[in-house]
Amino acid sequence: MFLGAVFEREVSCAPRARGWFVARAVYCGALLAIIATCWLVVTGTQSVTTAGDTARFGATLLRILAPLQLSLAVLAAALAGAVAVSAEKDRRTLELLLVSRLTERELVLGKLSGSLVRVLLLLVAAVPMFAIAALFGGVTIPQLARLFVVTVAAALAAASIATTVAFWKDTTFQTLAITLFLLASWVGGGEMLAAARGPLAGAAVSPARAVFAALAPDAGHTLLPFLGVCAAVIVGSNAVAVACLRRWNVAREVRRPVTAEQADAAFRPARKVWSNPILWRETCTRAYGRMIILVRLAWLALFAVAVAGIVREATAARPDRLAVALAVVPMALASLVAVAALAVTSITTERDRGALDLLLVSDLEPGEFVWGKLLGVLVVAREIVLLPLLLCVVLVATGITTLENGIYLAVGMAALLFFAAVLGFHVGLSYTASRQAIAVALGTVAFLFIGVATAMRIMVAFGSSFELQLAPFLAVIVGGAVGLYAALSARNPSPAIAWASALLPALTFVAITGFLQGNSLQVLLVVVVAYGFATTALLVPAIGAFDLLTGRTTASD
Repeated sequence: MFLGAVFEREVSCAPRARGWFVARAVYCGALLAIIATCWLVVTGTQSVTTAGDTARFGATLLRILAPLQLSLAVLAAALAGAVAVSAEKDRRTLELLLVSRLTERELVLGKLSGSLVRVLLLLVAAVPMFAIAALFGGVTIPQLARLFVVTVAAALAAASIATTVAFWKDTTFQTLAITLFLLASWVGGGEMLAAARGPLAGAAVSPARAVFAALAPDAGHTLLPFLGVCAAVIVGSNAVAVACLRRWNVAREVRRPVTAEQADAAFRPARKVWSNPILWRETCTRAYGRMIILVRLAWLALFAVAVAGIVREATAARPDRLAVALAVVPMALASLVAVAALAVTSITTERDRGALDLLLVSDLEPGEFVWGKLLGVLVVAREIVLLPLLLCVVLVATGITTLENGIYLAVGMAALLFFAAVLGFHVGLSYTASRQAIAVALGTVAFLFIGVATAMRIMVAFGSSFELQLAPFLAVIVGGAVGLYAALSARNPSPAIAWASALLPALTFVAITGFLQGNSLQVLLVVVVAYGFATTALLVPAIGAFDLLTGRTTASD
């Protein structure tokens, strides 16, 4: 067949097939838990007695589930497409595929279709869960059909972008970071277009606005521009990947002869290595590829978009804080995911290339390795770490927020960024399979971020008494705690990780409640305590149980 060999290679692995069943069951169970939570919140805070009440509940429920599924589908499709190609590069197996009888089109489209199977199966499995919303009334079958069409189109476009970037760039981190920045810029560009030209223009570009436009009763014709944009992205990105595949991935030594200057470089004096060789290697060499500058430029462009949105609102007569949040949130999410991606790939890349085994047989101490990697991640990602903190200063300077709240925001953001770095490092050591490690690390960050956003939407949409909503949210809190513990304690379970997994969802709920009630100091204290304890719980085993996590034997053994 047209895609046969590559597609079959991507989807025929038995262990991964078992993972598909687990993923679908977990996703459908999570959607069902959200639906049950929303219903318990409504019946506990309001009176539901008429068909109109249930119809309004069904319509509101769909507006909560739709952006949740869109976010998960786009991120999962992009992650699957990027990792599928980057893993081949890290293991040096892409070169074997290039010298086979596979054509460029078969290789590109085979990788794309194979990585999308899991996402499409998740969407198919979610259809009955979304049909429950139609049983309450207020939702029609055409609305559900338009919702899934928009979601599939956005996921296909995200996966196409990710696979093209993955074939282009050298390292996994570069691929993940540039893909993430492109997706955030896609959403941010749609919001800027909506502010300049109106909601309909924004819905033609932004997937977030398009998914809400799909829920309108007569939105059939308004979705055609968005589907056209997605089709152009899919066709254009895959055409570029097919045309440039071999030029991008031919060995540089073959493409470019060695110059006299490069030959003389071999005779230059050796550079002095610091007392911590891991930190020196991370910061003073090209450990993350030659084109890391592109990641920094992409991040600066995303930061500029966020600042432009803030300045536009600051100069308005009545600044809209929601518009400011829409400008800042994509950048904040991109920061957390990028730091976690850099941390986890700093370990998985070493393992895939066989360098981790060489480091483990050296005389490096666990503290040198752990702190060298973590500090190296923060130094390499200095723009990603420092610019969000600088943005807090901009918010204070423009008068959008007070000095007190600006300090709270900066301290909370710093705590979350360090947590993301430690999380990625811990997961990278805990999972031997690179795909699984990257998926768990980035999935955990996305779960916490998107889960917080979903919980806030539920609390605002279905009730005003936030204290009464604790009981309905208990099932979600317990489920989140179990999921976190299963993800974080895969190889080295400990009581500290168990307590962190149990407390993090509950304290996050308390932080959300405090934020909605305007208690900024409470939010800061809860975030610092919750995520600070979780960071310590992950960091201490990384040092104390380093040999167990890495499989290295000590001298006494």
